[in-house]
Amino acid sequence: MANVHPLQPGLVHGGRVRVLKPSSSSSTGPVVYWMFRDQRASDNWALLHAADLAARSSAPLAVVFNLFHRFLGAHSRQLGFMIRGLRLLSLRFQSLGIPFLLLRGDAVDTIPELLYRCGASYLVTDFSPLRQVRAWKDDICSRVCPGVAVHEVDAHNVVPLWVASQKLEYGARTIRGKIHKLLPEYLVGFPELPILENKGKAWDPPEIDWDELLADVLRRGEDVPEIRWCEPGEEGAMEVLKGSKDGFFTKRLKNYESDRNDPLKPKGLSGLSPYLHFGQISAQRCALDAQALRKSHPKSVDAFLEELIVRRELADNFCYYQPHYDSLQGAWEWARKTLMDHAGDKREHIYTKEQLEKAKTADPLWNAAQLEMVHHGKMHGFMSMR
Repeated sequence: MANVHPLQPGLVHGGRVRVLKPSSSSSTGPVVYWMFRDQRASDNWALLHAADLAARSSAPLAVVFNLFHRFLGAHSRQLGFMIRGLRLLSLRFQSLGIPFLLLRGDAVDTIPELLYRCGASYLVTDFSPLRQVRAWKDDICSRVCPGVAVHEVDAHNVVPLWVASQKLEYGARTIRGKIHKLLPEYLVGFPELPILENKGKAWDPPEIDWDELLADVLRRGEDVPEIRWCEPGEEGAMEVLKGSKDGFFTKRLKNYESDRNDPLKPKGLSGLSPYLHFGQISAQRCALDAQALRKSHPKSVDAFLEELIVRRELADNFCYYQPHYDSLQGAWEWARKTLMDHAGDKREHIYTKEQLEKAKTADPLWNAAQLEMVHHGKMHGFMSMR
């Protein structure tokens, strides 16, 4: 990564923000928030930081999302859900008077070009632990003009990754204490979005043809169709979290501790995974609202917070500090040794990729989990750990 510089606290805790590239001038040009991982207007530390920078210098603010072609092999199932959420989000920003721009292409080209065109003073961006995204940011930092500062905000984790730990953690037991120690400092309520003046003078965003965009995405990825069991967007996420009809907190939290590891009780799970993955809901918001229910359901709340905070943030830690997170090279030495020791063992069954994909194995548990993935786009948490 680029050299990281400390930042003095402002509206957002200074430990949550890293300066990837300082500015060489005191420009008061527009502030651009490149939204990527945290696709929401509410409870978003990155948006709050960008708005704070804009308010302090009376500069315009805009939010930009760069759409890649099938990032990490995404199909219509993932892209359709994301774009439908972005469509709703664009309307939310419109109501806030904040321009929303949709770019298409390689971010290393589109983002610097936009910054140059509008004379930006700041680029604020979401944090991601993924190798490819970090490389993009390094490239962007090297391309933008000296007068543009680049700030990265961890709005995805409750405790910012680089604050929670500065090394690869062995497991939940080694990171749990570090995270819990920092929760009183970071698990706090969200401030109001600053009132912005001069919001849209730097942009006249073109209309986005969402229907055509969706049609194009669905056409390209039609081999993996969309799912219909969850409604995208911030409102859909809050309905799943605490809606009056079947909200997790209102109806199902009480049994979470006992039911979450029973694949025969799918309603025992929160159902929040797609929203957390695309950043359509804040994990911190979920945690804050869960804490308020601890007196009524202490064991279930503690179990939920363990999954929501410790286990999720352990995954980010692994991807950030283990350069080979997506290959067997990234496994711990004992795991690689065990695999090698048993590489020559006789197998009762040897399956083709097609047999595994179509759930045509002799293992009914594998078949059931695979079919759930094919038809519902998800796998029960207990099964994914087996």
